[in-house]
Amino acid sequence: MEFSLSEEQKLLVDTVRRFVRAELMPLEEEVESKRRLDPDKARAIFEKSRALGLYAMNIPAEYGGGGLSAVDTCLVEEQFGHTTDILVRRAFGNVYEVLLEGTAEQKKRWLLPAVKGERTFSVCFSEPGAGSDAAGIKTRATRDGAGWVLNGQKHFISDGLFSDFFVVSAVTDPAAGAKGISLFLVDKGMPGFAIGRDQPMMGLAGTSHVEMFFDNVKLGPEHLLGGEGSGLKLAFETLGRIRLAHIGARAVGKAARLLGMMTDHARDRRQFDRPIGEFQMVQQMLADSAIEIETARLLVLRAASLIDRGQDAREHISMVKVHAAETLGRVADRAVQVFGGMGYCKDLPVERLYRDARVFRIYDGTSEIHRGVVARGLMKRGVALVDPPV
Repeated sequence: MEFSLSEEQKLLVDTVRRFVRAELMPLEEEVESKRRLDPDKARAIFEKSRALGLYAMNIPAEYGGGGLSAVDTCLVEEQFGHTTDILVRRAFGNVYEVLLEGTAEQKKRWLLPAVKGERTFSVCFSEPGAGSDAAGIKTRATRDGAGWVLNGQKHFISDGLFSDFFVVSAVTDPAAGAKGISLFLVDKGMPGFAIGRDQPMMGLAGTSHVEMFFDNVKLGPEHLLGGEGSGLKLAFETLGRIRLAHIGARAVGKAARLLGMMTDHARDRRQFDRPIGEFQMVQQMLADSAIEIETARLLVLRAASLIDRGQDAREHISMVKVHAAETLGRVADRAVQVFGGMGYCKDLPVERLYRDARVFRIYDGTSEIHRGVVARGLMKRGVALVDPPV
């Protein structure tokens, strides 16, 4: 079993790390204080990222993306976790693989402009009554000749104010249960489509999280993505990638940044005539954080390697979602404790990172939901679920 990175992977990680530190981290305080990213600065970091070939790296090269494997994507996403979410979105793009399920015409109209950064989009699965229960959505799309009429509501749609179009889940056959859900491509500005309020959040400054309302939005057959009835399967596949890379890998990166800050502070901060890092209880917090981060990183990379080998990684992704998110929460809490009063103060980024970390245990399936997924896998396959891969 090989744990070392190839020279190409090392170069990729180093390039992204340097970009994040030089171009994105200096903008963090401004985003936090203004709760927005200046459009000119957003355009500047986008242009620099694209010039380095860092935009839409997860999309195959044939469509203009970077063509990274799942493992490589997670290595990169870990570096993304070191900075603020909105900066990552503008610099590197959120181009979800679900658009690869489109027809040639759909790829030309929606995928290619997204990969080029000419248009941006969000996925719209969550509803007031259906969060972790993706199959419990109420939004409906009813037949209207060759097309559809869309009615319903979504909420917590990340980057909804900025996005140009959306992938929306809707029930097309109520009698078919989970097989009666489909996905649709909906452009902003279509008649009957309204953006509601931006719902204020504890953290994630600068990223909008909006409500959306669909009132008799008329869609043509070209708006149906991936075939009627395939929506839940495609949604789960999309969410699986998000959970692994955007949550799992980024949680590892964010925790690693916090551990670095904790370690530096424990080395420099003196109490009772010695560095606080010499006190056993502080050492325990540092050591526990390092152990948990390394464990989470290995879980991420194992799940990614399963995907690259074409194997089912759903339950392993759930393990990642739980362990990486919970690790980040514990590390963030320890960081505040190690920094003491200054960790609770807005003068340092520890306070902001602590708030940003809290949502990792909630969105795209709570820790409790994913523990249930892992437990059901164990009940079904026993220890085979966690046996070494063959």
